[in-house]
Amino acid sequence: MSYISDLSQSQEYLSFRSSVPLKRVVVDTDNTKGWRIYDCGPKKVKCPLICLPPVSGTADIFFKQALALSAKGIRVISAEAPVYWNVKEWCEGFRKLLDYLEVVKVHIFGASLGGYLAQKFAEYTVKCPRVASLILCNTFTDTAIFNNHESAAIFWMLPGLVLKRMIMSNFGSAKVDPEMVEAIDFMVERLESLPQTELASRLTLNCLKGYVEAHKLADLPITVIDVFDEYALSNAVREELYKCYPNAKLAHLKTGGNFPYLSRCSEVNLHLQIHLRQFDDSDLSSSDRPLINRC
Repeated sequence: MSYISDLSQSQEYLSFRSSVPLKRVVVDTDNTKGWRIYDCGPKKVKCPLICLPPVSGTADIFFKQALALSAKGIRVISAEAPVYWNVKEWCEGFRKLLDYLEVVKVHIFGASLGGYLAQKFAEYTVKCPRVASLILCNTFTDTAIFNNHESAAIFWMLPGLVLKRMIMSNFGSAKVDPEMVEAIDFMVERLESLPQTELASRLTLNCLKGYVEAHKLADLPITVIDVFDEYALSNAVREELYKCYPNAKLAHLKTGGNFPYLSRCSEVNLHLQIHLRQFDDSDLSSSDRPLINRC
C-alpha cells in the first residue's frame, strides 16, 4: 500500500482486528477461491445480518457495524467474495457460503454493488427463500445506469492501476467533513489492497447487463438508506429504487457521501437496529437477547 489511513490506525479498528479473526471459507470446487468473512456476535443466532461491500471495499469496512451491533447481541457477518465473473455464479457461491455457515435465512445489508447482489440473491432464491430482509445503501436495481455493458467484457485484461483509477473517479471531490475524509482515505487504502483479478471481476458484475426483478421481492421487508449529499449515483437512480420498492422504509441521512457506514456510523447503526427490531422474538431474530434487554 502507498500509505496508511488514520482510520486503519484507530483504536476501534485495531480492536476489531485483534478480537475478530478473518476467516477464509472455500465453498467451490476450485480450492483457490475462498470467501473472506468476519463473524461477530453469538454464533447460536441462525438468522444473522450479513454485510456486503461495494466494488472498492473489503470485508473489514463494516467494522463499525460489527463492533457496535455485536455488543448488543446481534450476530454480524461481513463477507467478501472471491472472483466470480457473472451474477449467477456469485449467487450460487453465496448460497454455498450460507450452507457452510449453517444459516437458513439472513438479513442482508448491501452497499452499492453489495446491495445490487443482495437483491439478485433474493431473486435467485425466491422459490426457496434464503433472505429474510434487505437493507440497501446507496445502491441500484439496473446496471444500465453505468453505460458500460460493452466494457464489461474487457475488464479482465485491463491493468489493476487503470481499474483503480476508474473506481476512484467516483469517490467525489466536493467539500467534505473530517469523518468523510477519513472514510474516503480508508476506502482508498482498501482499494489499493485488492488484486487486479478481484477488481476486474467486481467491475464486471457491476456493469454486466442485468436488472432486478423487483416484483419478486415485493413481500420482503426492505429499508433503503440514502444520503442527500454528493455520492456516486444520481438522484434518478435513487428515485428508480423507490419506485421498485414502494413499501420500503426510507432512512434518509442528510450527509454521508459514498460510505455512510463509516462516516455516519452511529446513524446507520441506529437504522440497522430499527430495521432488525421488527424480527425480535421470532425465528428470524438476528439477536440472542430478549427484547426487554435491548435499547
